[in-house]
Amino acid sequence: MGNATIANFVDALFYVYYILIIARVLFSWLRAPSGTLLMIYRFVYDVTEPYLGLFRRIIPLAGSIDFSPFVGLIVLGIIQSIVRSLILTGNF
Repeated sequence: MGNATIANFVDALFYVYYILIIARVLFSWLRAPSGTLLMIYRFVYDVTEPYLGLFRRIIPLAGSIDFSPFVGLIVLGIIQSIVRSLILTGNF
């Protein structure tokens, strides 16, 4: 498996996590989910909370607005760029 293939796989994993964070934001705009939607919400929450919780401890709420997902997405993009560069140059 070449480095480009590994980098593409890692990119796909990052994109899945981006989608999960965005889904969590969208869920926060809805009323309390129930049934199957509740199970999906709990999964998304459980997967994203450890990461977003780091930023929530550092960044205070601005009124009722939580900027941790926004900052989390930016930091995730930076980490993705660094990891991709390390994989493609073979310095991992």
